Amino acid sequence: MTTPPKIRVVGDPVLATPARPVTEFDDTLATLIEDLFASLAVAEGVGLAAPQIGVDLAVFVYDCPDGSGERVRGHVVNPTIETSGATQNGEEGCLSVPGPFHELERAMHAEVRGVDLHNEPVEVSGDGYFARCLQHETDHLRGVLYIDHLPRNRRRRVLRDMEPFDWNAPVPG
Repeated sequence: MTTPPKIRVVGDPVLATPARPVTEFDDTLATLIEDLFASLAVAEGVGLAAPQIGVDLAVFVYDCPDGSGERVRGHVVNPTIETSGATQNGEEGCLSVPGPFHELERAMHAEVRGVDLHNEPVEVSGDGYFARCLQHETDHLRGVLYIDHLPRNRRRRVLRDMEPFDWNAPVPG
């Protein structure tokens, strides 16, 4: 097995750039999804978007507990998202902002529509923590990190407390 791609950290331009829609549904896309799951497993995360491994395409994977605690696993290509319901405050972290977590308000319910690796329609909805995951990963595809939602002073504190892991790529410089 090959080594999974390293996860990019804040400061890498690919993380701040909106992802391009996927137009080719081929073996390259299937490999990208496999790579995302492999990197996610190494980092022990719950979701990972293609820009986080340096690929500017609108794809994310998830392996996350849903509202009942059951793990749900899948991928979405070219997603759109709708949120509804009350909001919840909760701790949020990011594999591209390794180490610290910060409280962030998110919608309690999220519904994502897109396609799978074969260009077949996919619809995923979640509540609570899974809804947070879906919102977080969709944000990545817009070039937005969770810390971008924080006031500047809190964002600076999170950045100061980062501790990159060996599964992170160095910041380009």
